[in-house]
Amino acid sequence: MKAYDGMYIGGAWRPAAGTERITVVNPADETEIATVPAGTAEDIDAAVRAARAAFPGWAATPPAERAAHLAALRDTMLAHRDEIAETITAELGSPIGFSRAVQAGAPIAVAASYAELAASYPFEEKIANSTVLLEPVGVVGAITPWNYPLHQIVAKVGPALAAGCVIVVKPAEDTPLTARLFADLVHGAGLPAGVFNLVTGVGPVAGQALAEHPDVDLVSFTGSTAVGRRIGATAGAAVKRVALELGGKSANVILPSADLAKAVKVGVANVMSNSGQTCSAWTRMLVHTDRYDEAVELARGYAAGYVAGDPRDGASRLGPLVSAKQRERVRGYIEKGVADGARVVAGGPGAPHPTGYYVAPTVFADVTPTMAIAQEEIFGPVVSILRYEDEEDALRIANGTVYGLAGAVWARDAEEATAFARRMDTGQVDINGGRFNPLAPFGGYKQSGVGRELGAHGLAEYLQTKSLQY
Repeated sequence: MKAYDGMYIGGAWRPAAGTERITVVNPADETEIATVPAGTAEDIDAAVRAARAAFPGWAATPPAERAAHLAALRDTMLAHRDEIAETITAELGSPIGFSRAVQAGAPIAVAASYAELAASYPFEEKIANSTVLLEPVGVVGAITPWNYPLHQIVAKVGPALAAGCVIVVKPAEDTPLTARLFADLVHGAGLPAGVFNLVTGVGPVAGQALAEHPDVDLVSFTGSTAVGRRIGATAGAAVKRVALELGGKSANVILPSADLAKAVKVGVANVMSNSGQTCSAWTRMLVHTDRYDEAVELARGYAAGYVAGDPRDGASRLGPLVSAKQRERVRGYIEKGVADGARVVAGGPGAPHPTGYYVAPTVFADVTPTMAIAQEEIFGPVVSILRYEDEEDALRIANGTVYGLAGAVWARDAEEATAFARRMDTGQVDINGGRFNPLAPFGGYKQSGVGRELGAHGLAEYLQTKSLQY
C-alpha cells in the first residue's frame, strides 16, 4: 500500500496541515491500495489564497495563451491515457476497456474542446453604443464525485481556465488517486502556479470549508441532490455563484414504432456501463403495453450478458460498485423493489462474487410509477421496466419524478422521437441512440441541478458580464 503525502497548492506539493488519512480501497478485491491526506479547513484556506494570488495574472493572460496551456494539458493527458485508465480501474472498479474509452477518453476530448473554445470564444461584443465584456468570475471551488473521477474534474477545470478563472478542486474521497495524477499532469503541462490547486479530504470537512470560504466566488458541485441543496443554501447565504449538477432518474421511452430489440439492448447497455453509477443512466424503461412482455424477455436476455468480473480483465463488461456503502445502498433498493411488488426477472440482491463490492445486473418488471425504484436514484446496475397505455401516459410517467437530467426516446424516425422529446422535462435527450457530444450542454431541470456543463454553455457559467457605455 502506497502512502501519498501533500496537497497540490500554488504549483507544488505541500505538506498537509493535519495528520488524518483517507484509505483508498480496490473495490474489486477489497484490498487497501493507498492512503492520502485528509485535508482540513487550513489546507483549503491555503489553496484558496494561492488561487486568489494567481487570479490577476491568469485573468489577464490573453485567451490564445490560455488555449495553448489547455492544449498542452490535453497532450499530457493523452500521453498518460493508459496510466489514467489503470488508476481509475484500481480505485473505482470500472472495467479497463471502459476506463480507456470513456473514463480517460471523454476528459481528453473535453480538454481539447476547451482548448479550442478558449481561442475562439467571443469574450467581447458590441451592442449599439455599448461594449459588453465577458470576464472571469474569479476563484472557483470545485467539489467533484467519484463515478467519473477525471471527467468531472476536467468538465470544471477546462471551462474555468478557459474563462480566465482559477480553481481549487476537492475530489471525492473514494477516488483521490485519479485527482492526484491529474495534478501531476497539470504540473507537467506547465500551467502557472496557483491556477490549479488540489486538496483531498472528506466532504463534511474539506468540502464544506471550500463551499463556505469567503474568498471563493463560485462553487461548482457535482453529486447528490441532498448535498447540492446544502451547498446551494450556503452559496445563497453568501450571495455567491453556484453551479450544481445533481441526481437523475432518466426515462428511456420506447414508442410503439421503434426497433424494440435495438432500443432495449442499448437501454440495458446504458444502465450497465460503469455499473450503473451514472447520474444520466436511463434506469426507467417505458414500453407500450402491447410490446411489454417482449421487452421484458429481451431485457432479461441482454442483462445476462453482463457478467460481473475482474475489471482488469479486458473481457469484463461489469465491474464492482465503488464501495461497500454503495453496494449496500443498491442492494437495499433491490430488496425494496421486491417488497413493493416488482418482479425480478434478472439478478437480484444476492452477491455474484464472495469478495468485491459487486451487485448482479438486475432487471425489474411490473414496476409502477410510484414505487421507490421508479422514483429514487439507485446508482447501480438496476433497470425498471414500466408499461404505458398511450403517448400521453408515457409522457406523464417520464416527467413524473423530481428529476430532469437526461433521457432517451426511440421511434421509427427521428421526427417522431423528437416531437416526444420536446415535451420531456429534462436537460438532455438522446434520439434513437444519439452519440455523446462534448460540445453540447449537459445539465438538468427541476432537482437535477442549476447551470450547464460542457461546450460554450459550460464556459458561460464561469463568466460575468460588464457593460461599457459610449
